[in-house]
Amino acid sequence: MSYNYQRESMVEKQIKMRGITDEKVLKAMKEVQRHKFVGESLLNVAYQDSPLPIGYGQTISQPYIVAVMTELLDIKDDHKVLEIGTGSGYQAAILSKLAMSVITVERIPELFQQAKERLQNLGYNNIIVINGDGTIGYKKYAPYDRIVVTAAAPEVPKSLIEQLALHGKMVIPIGNRSTQWLEIIKKEKDTIQREKREGVRFVPLLGKEAW
Repeated sequence: MSYNYQRESMVEKQIKMRGITDEKVLKAMKEVQRHKFVGESLLNVAYQDSPLPIGYGQTISQPYIVAVMTELLDIKDDHKVLEIGTGSGYQAAILSKLAMSVITVERIPELFQQAKERLQNLGYNNIIVINGDGTIGYKKYAPYDRIVVTAAAPEVPKSLIEQLALHGKMVIPIGNRSTQWLEIIKKEKDTIQREKREGVRFVPLLGKEAW
């Protein structure tokens, strides 16, 4: 079975049939080769609907959840996006298909180096990969039109709210270490609006402003 067929099937059966309708998101999910972001021993399950281990206690997220979070962000092609938790680089690759630029921060040096090399080798030229504490964001390129956090925090880090542009949007898993839900954070002139969405389960967000 070819990877192209598996990827088409993933999008049609795991993502589209479960309610993802944004054509740009569906197109990006069809284009990004998920099997390039997992280890050799996991190639045969690269397109199954589940998270997969990538080492160092981290995972590549379930394809459906990647699609949900990306659709909730509502990315425009002139947006600058900050991702917290690069991991394998898969989510960053999806974001790069939709945004003008992506800045992605990874805490673990080994994953940072692997993701940086992988994304460069695959030709994702509008992604900047940073090694650092993602809970404090990355001030150099702030403010960001969109922020996505791919690990669960007990509360929304203040630094990320500060680095979110006016009228910007953040999607982040909030909760304890076993039960979380996705939250959409919107920054308006005088208020921070919060909307709770579906339940999820992510690895914990570690750093100065989280666990």
